[in-house]
Amino acid sequence: MHLSSLRTLFLALSLAFCGSSYAQKDEALLKAVDGRKAGFITDLATLVNIDSGTGDAEGLSKVEAILVARLKALGAEVTLLPSDKPVVGNIIVGTLKGKGSKNAMLLVHYDTVFAPGDAAKRPFRIEGNRGRGPGVADAKPGLLFILNAVELLKERGFDQYKTITISFNADEEKSSLGSAAAIKKLAADQDLVLSFEPPEKEQVIISTNGIAYVYLDVKGVSSHAGSAPEKGRNAVMELANQLLLLKDLGDPVKGTTVNWTVLQSGDRVNIIPEKAAAKADMRLSVLSEIERVQQDANRLSQKKMIPDTEVTVRVENRRPPFSKNANTDALAISAQAIYKDLGKTLEPVAMRFGTDAGFAYNPANPKQIVLDGMGIVGDKLHSVDEWADLDSIVPRLYLTVKLLENTLSAK
Repeated sequence: MHLSSLRTLFLALSLAFCGSSYAQKDEALLKAVDGRKAGFITDLATLVNIDSGTGDAEGLSKVEAILVARLKALGAEVTLLPSDKPVVGNIIVGTLKGKGSKNAMLLVHYDTVFAPGDAAKRPFRIEGNRGRGPGVADAKPGLLFILNAVELLKERGFDQYKTITISFNADEEKSSLGSAAAIKKLAADQDLVLSFEPPEKEQVIISTNGIAYVYLDVKGVSSHAGSAPEKGRNAVMELANQLLLLKDLGDPVKGTTVNWTVLQSGDRVNIIPEKAAAKADMRLSVLSEIERVQQDANRLSQKKMIPDTEVTVRVENRRPPFSKNANTDALAISAQAIYKDLGKTLEPVAMRFGTDAGFAYNPANPKQIVLDGMGIVGDKLHSVDEWADLDSIVPRLYLTVKLLENTLSAK
């Protein structure tokens, strides 16, 4: 067996048999969790019915007030951190102190992708076992999983942690540009980090892609397209050449994709365009791919078709990957054991989208364990058809509490 596999197995067994055993269903906890489902749904309706799209100052402040009040009721020390950039909405940080030796961090965002007025048009409703409405899965239930889990820990008298840090940010849907630094700092020395993004099925997320943008800019010379086209240097033609040169920047073996998606040039048909630009969506699972793509793009872009044009390519790292690692694999095995005892199955998955787990994950901290996808089961995210599986509330809240208790009390 490979060394990393042995390490994963050892850590999983250590988590499973230290403190409360994963092999025994906690009937008292299950009853307590089940008793919270109705209140959870009521609170979810309240949150969904408040518009809180990224940048919506009024709606975000309303949600912030609710979250701050709940955290203070828990006895948490609450701090509101302003964003590093001109981003609307604070980073809400709640801290609780216990009597143990390990630190845990629970994080999720409270912004959505939806516009003001969407909540009034599509208020929270229930269809069968599904909840619907703006942000009903991504990620307002995550806020409630965190609050309810910590409330349950207090009810159960569990204090075997040094600190529990709760982080709610208001700009995740726009790449967390204003909160990334705070998340990195808060998560750097944590023993356990749980992120509450929604999985598509009964899953936990063991890795996510990073996100980068690739910017391609061409500068030419403008001229009259009819009477003197030869005096111009057509930027859009050089852009077309560059797109063909740069079409294969991705690397399927490393899980890197680069897709050109936005093109811009000219606004008058009778003018040879002086400028042209393109933007690409880049996804990566290995952070070193940022530098590799930049170097390859610099080299390839030298092969110009139109003389006397200037070409620049810039790769911007927007969100680092949450890379696959042994610590996360081990915790996922333990999570599967918890679910199995409930008579359910849980699948560890790698996701191609990016989340704040990428900012929280610190490969330089060998003790840190990060797990994402702890939110509600849901699908059709970012659309009018977004839904959440309300039947997943109980097992996933149970899972959260058990992972916290067992991981934090493990020696």
